[in-house]
Amino acid sequence: MIRSARPASARTLPSQRPQRQSIVAGLVIWVLITIMVVPDTLNYGATAASAGMPTEGTAISRFIWIGLLVFGVVVALSRSAMALKLLRRVNPYLLLFVALAAASVLWSIDPGVTLRRVLRVVTMVMVAIAFVLMSWQTTRFQNVIRPILTLLLVGSIIFVLMAPDLAIDQSDYAALVGAWHGLATQKNGLGSLATIALILWLHAWLNKEKPWWMAAFGLAVSLICLIYSRSSTSIMNSVFSCTLMLMFMRPPVALRRYLPYLIVLFVVALLVYSLAVLNLIPGSGALLSPIQMLTGKDQTFSGRTAIWAIVNEHIAYRPVLGSGYGAYWVNLPGSPSMEMKARLFFYPTEGHNGYLDIINDLGFVGALCLLGYLIAYLRQGLRLLATLRPQGVLYLTLMFDQLIANLTESRWLNVLTCEFTIMTIATIAIAKTLLDQQKKMQAPAPSPAARGRQRTPVRPRIS
Repeated sequence: MIRSARPASARTLPSQRPQRQSIVAGLVIWVLITIMVVPDTLNYGATAASAGMPTEGTAISRFIWIGLLVFGVVVALSRSAMALKLLRRVNPYLLLFVALAAASVLWSIDPGVTLRRVLRVVTMVMVAIAFVLMSWQTTRFQNVIRPILTLLLVGSIIFVLMAPDLAIDQSDYAALVGAWHGLATQKNGLGSLATIALILWLHAWLNKEKPWWMAAFGLAVSLICLIYSRSSTSIMNSVFSCTLMLMFMRPPVALRRYLPYLIVLFVVALLVYSLAVLNLIPGSGALLSPIQMLTGKDQTFSGRTAIWAIVNEHIAYRPVLGSGYGAYWVNLPGSPSMEMKARLFFYPTEGHNGYLDIINDLGFVGALCLLGYLIAYLRQGLRLLATLRPQGVLYLTLMFDQLIANLTESRWLNVLTCEFTIMTIATIAIAKTLLDQQKKMQAPAPSPAARGRQRTPVRPRIS
C-alpha cells in the first residue's frame, strides 16, 4: 500500500494561490486600461472636448479609481519588504515626477484639478507596483497588456459595424471624415492603441511567444484599426517602431556590437527633432521636412503650430515651475485655455506636443525631470538588452514609439491617456525584471551534497 504524505487537496494549494493572484492582478490591469480608453459615460455622441478632457468623473468612475488605489496600497503594504526593494530599482525620475506633480498643488492655477490628476498618477503607480509584486515572470507584461488591447481593438471593429454613426467621426473636417475612433474617444487614441498592439504582436511573432496563426490575427486586427483610424502620426510610428524591432531582434552579425550606440543615436535624434518641432533650433524647417513628408502634414503640422504659439505665451508667465500639473487644459469658463476658443475658434483639449505640455504644467524643472526619466529608462532598457534581449527590445521599442508620438500628441505623463498607463507599467516591469536578475546573480550556488539530494528521487513509503 502506498501512503500519501498529505491529502491531494493540500498538495494543490501552493500552485493555486499564485494562479489566483495572477488572475486578480491581470484583471485589475485590464480594468485600469479599459477605463482609460472607454469614456465612463459611454456617451460617444459627446464632443471631443467634453469626452476627451473631463474635469470630473462620474460617481462610478470615482468608485473604480478609489478601488484601484486601495488595491495597490494594500498589496504594496502586504509585501512591504519586496516593495521597498523594488522602489530602489524603479526609475527614480518617475518617482520624482510624482513628487513634483503633488507639490504643484501649492502653486497650481486650479489646485482642485491638479489634486485629482495627482491621485490618478499615484493610483497608476501603485497598481503597477501591485501588478509586478503578484505572481511575476519575465513575459508577464506583454502577456497581460496584449490581450486587453486586442479585445479593445476587436470591440472597436464590432462597434464600427454595429453603430457607425457613433464609432466613426462625423466631423466635416477633411482630416476626420470617415476616420474611425472605435471604443476610444478620438481617432488618434485608436491609432495609438493599434500601434502599441501591433508592436506587441510583432514581438510575440518574432519571439515565438504565440502560435503564428494567433499572431497573424492580432497583427491583422491592429493593422485594420491603424489604417482606418487615419492617424498619420500613428502610421508613421508603427512603420518606424516595427522596423526598429525587426532590426534589433534580427540584427546582422556585423551590427550586433553597435546596437547600444545605434539606440542612443536614435534617442538623441528624436529629442533633437522634438526641439525642432517647438522651433527652438535655428533652421528647424530643414530638419522637419522629413517628418512633414512622412506624415503628410504641412508646415503648421495640421494647425498645431498655432496651438503651440498660444501655449508658449502661457509658459512665459511661469517658466520655472509651470502653472500646475494638469491645471491648464480645463474646458471651463475662466480657464486660461479658453484662449484657444477665442483665437482658434475650437478647443484642442491638449497641446498636441507632450514635451510642450510638460513645460506648461511643471515648467523647465518638469522638462528636466522628463529628460532624466528618458535617460534612466534608456539605461535600464540597454541593461536588459545585454542580458535578456527580447524584453529589452520590447521596452525600448515602446519608448521609441512614445518619443515620436509626443512630437504631435500629448502623451508623456498624461493621466488622461492609456499610453502613459502602459508606459508606467512598463517602467515598473523593467525594475522588477532587473531586480529578479540581481537576485539570481547573488543567490549562492547549491553545495555538491544539496545537488546530490536534488537528483535523488523520493521513494514513497510502503506499508
